[in-house]
Amino acid sequence: MTDKSTTVARRRRYAILAEGSFGELPSKTAIGVIRYGRDTVVAVLDSTRAGRNASEWLGPAVDIPIVASLGEALAHRPDALLIGIAPPGGRLPPDWKRVITAAIEAGLDIVAGLHEFIGDDEDLAAAARQRGTEIIDHRRPPARMDVAQGRQHSANKRVVLTVGSDCAIGKMTVALELRRSALAQGLAAVFVPTGQTGMMIDGWGVAVDRLVSDFVQGTVEWLVEEGERMGDWVFVEGQGSIDHPAYSSVTLGLVHGARPHAMVLVHEPGRRFHHGWEAAESRIKPLSDLVGAYENVAALVAPSRVAAIALNTAALAEGDSRRVLAETEAETGLVADDPVRFGAERLLDALRACLE
Repeated sequence: MTDKSTTVARRRRYAILAEGSFGELPSKTAIGVIRYGRDTVVAVLDSTRAGRNASEWLGPAVDIPIVASLGEALAHRPDALLIGIAPPGGRLPPDWKRVITAAIEAGLDIVAGLHEFIGDDEDLAAAARQRGTEIIDHRRPPARMDVAQGRQHSANKRVVLTVGSDCAIGKMTVALELRRSALAQGLAAVFVPTGQTGMMIDGWGVAVDRLVSDFVQGTVEWLVEEGERMGDWVFVEGQGSIDHPAYSSVTLGLVHGARPHAMVLVHEPGRRFHHGWEAAESRIKPLSDLVGAYENVAALVAPSRVAAIALNTAALAEGDSRRVLAETEAETGLVADDPVRFGAERLLDALRACLE
């Protein structure tokens, strides 16, 4: 198995398996790879939406057919099948094994980011060996086992971490949009992937939620060092939220490992309960409380500020979106914007004012 922590993957032609969920929250891997990835996506497999096009969810610039079967996808000449979902617990739906087996037999590589490693399935691994195809599990942790050393940032570097009010809320998207805007302004900017979808998009990184806890901060420290070698503005992909009952530990490791100069807080208006904990009514905290919580937690190791608020307003009409943005600015005293809908320029300007 290739260590993808530092290896930039070769370009591929993907068919994406997202059966029963394309366009919904579990398919965030599929959406992220289509929207931001460098690889070509030739088809999406989802029999419940067959005959439609990904442009319905991602806009007219995207033209990717949604098909009902692997056979239909093969007509578009993919060379790899990408598992396009990120379900709670990261397990493979049992009935997908048949499709993956058929894809291997058709000569496709398999690219996945689940906690359940495809390459550890004896049947699938044996089929891949026989056919000469590759199984890539992006969540497989690297061999390195480093604890944090308190590394100081290099001179003239700016490290920004996206943090959230919840998991699965758009922290990767915000980091990527910030990099896009920074590059457009002539800044030497880099994105640091810390999750499987980010790794699929940029071809390197580490899925930090799979690491042994002792090594999270040290691995994040190393990732940021790598980012600083590639650019001056280092946008680190966040994970989880500091108060999520299930995922707060990975958030803490990122905050203390990255030692960000500034943070951008990501939130979805209207989301009331933490993802996966809706039945327990685990409420999302007010944004002003979360700003204070993140700054206080960061200050335990190195001071940092929340410099701006990024909102995911995809579910709102444009007029409602602008109203909520104005209300958020009034509530927090911080610049608030939706970088997907309106661009990340105002967020980046707030970061530059804070750090330069």
